[in-house]
Formats: sequence, C-alpha cells, structure tokens
Amino acid sequence: MIRTSVITLGLLTSASLSFAEISIGEAESLFTLKIKPIFAEKCNGCHGDDSDKIKGGYSMLTREDLLHGGDTFGEDVLVPGDAAKSFLVDTIKWSDPNYEMPPKENDRLNGEQIAMVEQWINAGAPWPNEERQQEIILADSRREITEDGMLWRTSGGLGDEWTFRRYDPESIWAFKPIVKPVLTRQNVENDNPIDVFIGEKLEEAGFKPAPQADFRTLIRRATYDLTGLPPTPKETQGFRLAYEENPDKAWADLIDRLLASPHYGERWAQHWLDIARYADTAGLSNDYERSNAWRYRDYVIRSFNEDKPYDEFIVEQLAGDELADASLRKRFNTEKEFLTARKKGDYTPEESELLVASSFLRMGPWDGAMVKTPEARQLYLDDTLNAISQTFLSTTLRCVKCHDSKFDPIPTKDYYRMYAALAGTQMAERPAPFLSEENKVGFEGSQQLTEWLHGFASKKKNELVAKREAAAREWYEENNLPYKDNAARNNDPDDMKPPRHVGLSTVEQGRLKVREQDDWIWKRRKERYEPMVQSVYNGPDSTSKSITGRSLRIKPNNKPDWRPQNHILSGGSLEAPGDEVAPGVLSALGVSTKHASKEDPYALTEELSGRRLGMAKWIADPQNPLATRSIVNRIWQYHFGKAIAGNPNNFGVSGRRPTHPELIDWLAADFVENGWTMKRLHRLIMLSETYRQSGRNPDHDRLANEDANNDLFAYFPARRLGAEEIRDSMLKVTGELNPTPGGLPIKPEINMEVALQPRMIQFSLAPAYQPSRVPEQRNRRSIYAYRVRGLPNPFLETFNQPNPNDSCEERDAASVSPQAFTLLNSDVVTDRSIAFALRVEQERDTLHAQVRRAIQLAFGRNPTLLETEKLIAYVKEMQAYHRNVTPEKKDYPTSITRSLVEEFSGQPFDYEEILPVFTNYVPDKKAADVTPETRALADLCLALFNSNEFMYLY
Repeated sequence: MIRTSVITLGLLTSASLSFAEISIGEAESLFTLKIKPIFAEKCNGCHGDDSDKIKGGYSMLTREDLLHGGDTFGEDVLVPGDAAKSFLVDTIKWSDPNYEMPPKENDRLNGEQIAMVEQWINAGAPWPNEERQQEIILADSRREITEDGMLWRTSGGLGDEWTFRRYDPESIWAFKPIVKPVLTRQNVENDNPIDVFIGEKLEEAGFKPAPQADFRTLIRRATYDLTGLPPTPKETQGFRLAYEENPDKAWADLIDRLLASPHYGERWAQHWLDIARYADTAGLSNDYERSNAWRYRDYVIRSFNEDKPYDEFIVEQLAGDELADASLRKRFNTEKEFLTARKKGDYTPEESELLVASSFLRMGPWDGAMVKTPEARQLYLDDTLNAISQTFLSTTLRCVKCHDSKFDPIPTKDYYRMYAALAGTQMAERPAPFLSEENKVGFEGSQQLTEWLHGFASKKKNELVAKREAAAREWYEENNLPYKDNAARNNDPDDMKPPRHVGLSTVEQGRLKVREQDDWIWKRRKERYEPMVQSVYNGPDSTSKSITGRSLRIKPNNKPDWRPQNHILSGGSLEAPGDEVAPGVLSALGVSTKHASKEDPYALTEELSGRRLGMAKWIADPQNPLATRSIVNRIWQYHFGKAIAGNPNNFGVSGRRPTHPELIDWLAADFVENGWTMKRLHRLIMLSETYRQSGRNPDHDRLANEDANNDLFAYFPARRLGAEEIRDSMLKVTGELNPTPGGLPIKPEINMEVALQPRMIQFSLAPAYQPSRVPEQRNRRSIYAYRVRGLPNPFLETFNQPNPNDSCEERDAASVSPQAFTLLNSDVVTDRSIAFALRVEQERDTLHAQVRRAIQLAFGRNPTLLETEKLIAYVKEMQAYHRNVTPEKKDYPTSITRSLVEEFSGQPFDYEEILPVFTNYVPDKKAADVTPETRALADLCLALFNSNEFMYLY
C-alpha cells in the first residue's frame, strides 16, 4: 500500500543535514513539493525551458532525460537508489571544480536542498505522473499551515507550484489583515500608546529609554520636523518661559502652533513629492517642460495644510479626473454639451482641484520619441502602475510583469488586472481654471521673459525659413513646377521637389534645426501662464505610429464602444500575449471591490471610465492593510529618521521586517478609526515620551553592541539637515527668506559653469538655465525651485536631494567630501554668509554684539564667554586680512555662443543663445560689494554655517 502523507522538513536533522529513509509515497510528495520546484528555479533555465538552447545537451524536464544524461554526462548522472554514485549530486555540491551547478555562487543549492535531492535519489528518484502530482498538491493545499510555512490564497499563479507555495508567516506580515493589538500595560490610561509598545520592547531587552531632551533641543527638533525651518531666537525664548511654567502644556501648544503654520504643508509636501517623483520636466532624451506641474506641487501643500483625510488624498490623485468629469457630466444634458465643456475646461473650482490632483499620474519620466506607440504606452503604464504600488501600497510590482513574484503572494495575473485598470488612461494637458488660492503673482514678468526668448528664437527661425523658401521658389520656377511650401512638398518624389535644405549652408542647416527646437520649447513654456494642468483622461489608444510628449491633448473619441483588451504578457513582452484578463486588484489582500461577485471578488468595472476610481477606492478601503500600514510607517519614518518597517516602498518578503509589528498595526488601526487625519497622528507621535527622548542613552556603549541600528528606539537618533532644510535655514537666518507660498517655479542662482553647460536634448541643446532676476524671487523656499530632470541643482543634489526619476523611500544620509567643499567654497554659501553678516551689522552696532547676535540666529542660544572672546579675535584677524585683498567683481553674460555638429553633414556650426535675464539682473551681494569689515564678519558666519550645531538635529 502506497502511503500518501506529505513530506515535511521535520525529517531534517540540523546536525547532519540528512534525511531519514522515506517511503515511495513520501518520496513522490518530496519530489512534487520540493525537488521539482528546485529544478524549475535552479536548473531548468539552462536544462529544459528552451528546447533550442539546452546546455550540454542535458534536459531535466523528465525522469528519462535525467537518466539519459547529455553530451558530457554519462548514465551515472542519476543512479536511482544511490545518491553517492549519482554525478548530479557531485555537481550540485560543487565537488568537481569542472562541474559546478548552478554555476553562479548566488544560485547554489543550500545544504538543506542538497540533502533533499539526496534523499529523493536514495528513495529511488520517483517522478509521479501529472495526475499523481495534482493529487499530492491538492492534498497539501488543504493544510493551511505546515512545517514549510503558511499557504496564502490568491487568484493563482502561472503554475501550481507557485499557486500553492508556502510562506514564512512573519515574512508576509504586511499582507495580513490588521487586528488592533490590545494594550497590556496596567497604567495604559495614563500612557501614550506609543510608549507602551516601545517600552515593552525596551524592557524585554533590558534597557530603559533615554532621558527627556532639554527645551532647546525639543523646540529645534519639532520646528524642523513640522516646518523644515529653524525656530527664531524669539520663539525659542518664548518656549523656554512656557516650558519652565508647564512643560507638557508648552509642548502641546508648540505642536499645535507648528501644525497650524503654512510652512507645515511645505515641509510635509516635500516628503510626498520625493515619493511621487515630482519634477517640472519629463526627462529622458528630450526633457520637455511640464509647464503646469507646479499646480500639483501646490495641491499637495494645500492638502497637508488643510489636513485632508488620507483616503480622500489617495482617491483624488488616482482618479481625480474621473471624479471631475463625472461631476461635469451631471451639469449638462447631452454628451455633446459635456464634451464641449470639457474641451473648454468649464470646471468648477472643486472639479478643477480634482483635475490638478490627478497630475500624480503624470509625475514619472516619460517621452515617446523614437518609440512605437504600443511600446510607449506600455512604458507609461508599467511605470505608473509601479509608482502607484510603491507610493500607496509600499509594494514593488516591477518584476511581476514578467513572472509570478519570486517572493510575495502576487501573481502575474493580478499585475495585468491592475494594468487593465489603467489601460484606458491617456495623458493630456487639460484646461482647468486657476483656483483663487493658487498664487499667480509674478506671471506678468515671467511671461515677458518667456515671450522675449520665444520671439528671438522665432525670428531667427523665420529668417532661415525665408531664405530656404526663396531658394525653393527659384527651383520650382527653373523646373516649371508650381511652388509648394515645405510641409506640402514633404512627401513628393525627390525629382519633384527641391533639396531638403535648398539655399542653406551646412551652418545654416544646423542653426535652423536648433531654432525650430527652441521655437517649440519657448512656445510650450508659455503654457505655464495658461489655466492648464498635467492630467489624464479615459479614451482609446492612439492609432498613430508614434506619440511624443511635445503636446498632448484630449483626442476626440471616435470609438465610443472601445474597450482595452488586456492579456498576460509572457516575459512582459507585447509580442507574447497570453490569457486575456479583466480589470481587477490584488487578490492577496483579501479585500473585495465594489464590483465584486462570488466568482470574482476582486473585479473592477469593465467600462472605460470608473476603473481607476474603483482601484483608488480599493486602495483607500479601511480594510486594505498595505495602504494604512504604508502611510503610518512613512510618517513615523520622517519623524524619527528611521521607519518601523525598514523599507517604506517595499513591505514584501525581500524588505526589512518591522521592528515593532504590533505598534505599526495599532497606529494603522487608530489612524483609520480617527478619520485618516495626519495632523492627529503627528500629535500622537510627538506627544510621546519616545519622541521627546534625548539623543544619548546612559547605556550607550551596551546599546552600540546590542542594538547598533537603534531598532529599540532607545534614544532619539541625530540626523543632518536635508538639502532643502540647509538652504532654507540659511535664508531664514540671513533674513532673506521670502515666505510667499505657491505659484510658478523659482530659479535660485546655481554655479554658472553648470547653468551654462551645454545639455543635449534630442537633435539640439537645451536652453541655458537662467536664474530668477531679483533676490526676492530667488530666495523662496526650495520646494518651489524649478526641478529639471536633466539638470539637478548642484547644491541640493550634493546634500541628498533625490533623483526624481524613481520614488525615493528614504534619502541618502551619507556624508561625503563634496559636501564639505560645497559648504566652504560654493557661491551659494558664501553669498548667504555675506547676507548674514549684513543682517547682523544692521541689527547690532558693536563687534561684540554682532558676534552674540550671529550665534543667537544660527544656534538659537547665547554664546559662552569663551566662544565670544575667540570669535571676536577671529573676526579681527580676518579684518586685517581683508583690508589687503581686493575681490574681483562678478560679471554675468547676456549671451553665449554654442557649438554643435550638424547630424547629416557632420560639419560643425555655432549659434548665439541670448540670456536676457542678465540684462537687468539684480545679483546677491558679493565680496566686491561690501567692506573688509563685512567680509571678515561673513567669514565668521561661514564658519557657523559649517558647524555641526547648525547642520545637525539631535
């Protein structure tokens, strides 16, 4: 009688890594559930999957193939009943240096896997037929938990081995439903729940929390956390007085004041824009401007300031256009009236806001130039889907487009169901009226500059076109043919039209191409000042051969019954469509949708509109464990500089597991129960004793050995200020910061060699970077700075501003030498140092008072007597130095000569680019503009900017 029990890892002895003898039935189970998946993962890529590329002529797809051997192996490759004589075992053990399989170190079988192969061979190497394998798999699938792990129900993978794969229960923690943990500490009614969870872990580990930080550390920490700016000396002094009277009330009042500040939205929007990949240009080969992207930036800032419930924030960004159009449709009686109103942008302020929110779907880098339309569409949809999953679900889906996830319970089928939810989404710049709260100050001056640049490019282009067309007319006359302009003659046979660049020299040919590109670039940039938004709409795919990001508009829908057809794509290739799929969501979470049925609980509507809205509402469902865990983990991370779950964009098996799983679940449940409000969560975190700890625990040395990563949160971790915080803090301390919120992107002054360097875009050079004309425009907060994907701001990039091409889950905090050089030598910092010195001189009369004032502004405290004496001596020494030095004045060019090579002729040519902003430019004060005394005081200010006390939070 054949036994049918399922083999488990319980037979493995950890000491010997060998198995006990097993029956034929157990061996069949071992093969089906263990050995066959090992062969599939480790071996079949070279030995069977592709019959035309079998290495060594050795296939491993059947028992007969294994026994037969190959071109190199003999019949002893597999000896049933005797693993010791089977050459297969030698290869997987890497016993023979000539035959090490799999050949890559990272793919080697581990000792446990090798022992299972040996046990299977010793049992006779049975290979049951497909029917028997299905029987074994079915029997195993009825056991929810075995020694091999937990079975997780999904819609099913591309093969049974994946569908019935088992997982370590702790590794898929994020996919489990959230059950709010019960607080256990007896005095919980008087404790912040955060302190309960953190305290229990500390107690178990034998540690106590760090003592509370002093008042100055606390106000500096809180002010930076919530506003990204330093507290003023007056604010610090006011907090000190309140803190001495009633610490808890003073702390709570401070948090409430900071949360009510308009700077709160600017600070926390920056975090979100890191994740959403905000930039003002599209990147890639053309890097075209997205002229109205700034409206999305301001939407995010407003949403944080207004404490918009997070579930609404999700839905608006993923389906704001669908909500706006549904609302618009209700206001018009016929489809024709609706389409006319949509084309004109006849939206209410509420509808316009929703359209702006949907700009999230346009934040990624994209350009369809030189790519066929289907591939360009796939690039956009794949990128957008992964951005959605990382941003809102803390899950990466990139690998699932090609195969069932190797780590997580996410099948390829579910990927393409989510892809189908986006398949009707088309990109467009859409008309949407400006909102009353949107800042339009500065439109006129900025628009004049853009018109100036467009006019220059257009004039130069037209001169060359006129010369070419004059020559073309002569050619037509000489050949007795009627004249046709350039566009009309484009498709004529060569003998029926003049040469392509008739009348133009090779230099003029190159210049014409540049001017045509510039003409388009500046024409596009004029859209900054028009009530338009980077958005999307639902409609049929384009039938044109290619699409570009130059100008995207809503196209008339001549196919009202069109619906996207979506298939599982083998290997992610459009050329290998498999089974058709309907729109749906991830089945692993067990959260059904509005359109759920008994047969398909994860379905979305198959109508063209409503797919994204259904997906958005599913993500924002209170029962969705990934979405709620994701946002509370991010907010915790930005407060502590360290997440509870170590990879905020990847809660999957390959991500770092949470240090406090019960805490993240309690916070997620509490977050939903209390209206998805982020400001409440900030208060809860910041009112905890855990947040108010100092940066030094009395058990520092023991913690360094036993908890080097501070997983216990036994102290508050120090951190360097981020890129934007450094620049904004300098501006705040110097008194230069312009607090005006929102509006068009501003352009800070950057290194001139970077600003003027030639930057290739397709067929031409991009226009040079020209800073905003006056300091009041340049010296606004860094979140409002113009972000060019192809030209990062050198200062901000040096200090960890992330590349906007990828979602940034955590900024790099590494300290590298260019940062020190930048702080000491860059124009950005030296200009701020001079401005700082000028402020101090204006506010105080004597050198002694000026030194004290500088310390107060930079550090939020008074200097010690010794500090004052040393700094005064230093300034006097630098005064003597500067009296013998005459700085050079800085000149700004009003034009620059560019050189390129014409692509067809290979001949070099040059052309003039104008820089009109420098015609009446108002620069920052430079060394040559101030006295030696001011320059000496500026050296002191520079030293303060370079100090740890200024650059770090504790």
